Amino acid sequence: MGVNDAQAMLWNGDGGQAWVEAQPVLDGMFARIETLLAAMVAEAGATRVLDVGCGTGATTLAIARRIGAGAECLGLDISEPMIERAIARGREEGSPARFLAADAQTHDFGSPGFDMIVSRFGVMFFDDPVAAFANLRRAARDGGELRLIVWRGRAENPFMTTAEQAAAPLLPSLPPADPDAPGQFAFGNPDRVRDILAAGGWGAIELQPIDIECRLPERAMVPYLTRLGPLGRVLGTVDEATQARIVEVVRAAFEPFVHGDEVRFTAACWMVGARAAERRG
Repeated sequence: MGVNDAQAMLWNGDGGQAWVEAQPVLDGMFARIETLLAAMVAEAGATRVLDVGCGTGATTLAIARRIGAGAECLGLDISEPMIERAIARGREEGSPARFLAADAQTHDFGSPGFDMIVSRFGVMFFDDPVAAFANLRRAARDGGELRLIVWRGRAENPFMTTAEQAAAPLLPSLPPADPDAPGQFAFGNPDRVRDILAAGGWGAIELQPIDIECRLPERAMVPYLTRLGPLGRVLGTVDEATQARIVEVVRAAFEPFVHGDEVRFTAACWMVGARAAERRG
């Protein structure tokens, strides 16, 4: 397989379609993170912004609204279904934001010039993260800023791991977690993140732990849990009776997060900051 082929297959197949279908729920769940990134871009006075792993475009569109029509805001994602949805959303609101289906690890951005590169949970899936951040460095101007929000470790994010743990006895085909493999928690180790960014040509690297309260409607929880992530990818491989039993067990395991008609959890994240080191030669 070629570079990032596995991720391309996932996000351009059922995985990407599931995220498109879950877009309203995900937008509401991560609204505070979207607001935080948009505010940081505006405060920095950035006028050329790249949103990596933009998904269906919520953060890109929010940034475009904050920095105005005279600025450039590009959202990029490897998933064509999600980019199609992002383009449609941009048209619906008349946004100046642009969207592109491409792999940030290998895409030729042309002349460097982005003064800020951001991401909301979109940079943990690279097959070769050093190569990816070196490519992003080439897309940034000297001194350009990097602002990423990524998940901290699995142990600090029980909401994101409870489904797998509850379903594991009924799903022996669930793959074991590899902390360094492309995936949700690939940037959980701060030392690894610093090493990746430094090797990719970034300096002034800082990681700040942030805890963000997230919410979603209780009625949306089961569809969310059974369509997205590792559980969603393997649930369809078992018979209907086993599926029903898994849904029952998983729903019960999430009872501590349910408050009436609302589900609440804390997203334990890193706010990663860096600057594009000056080019040599």
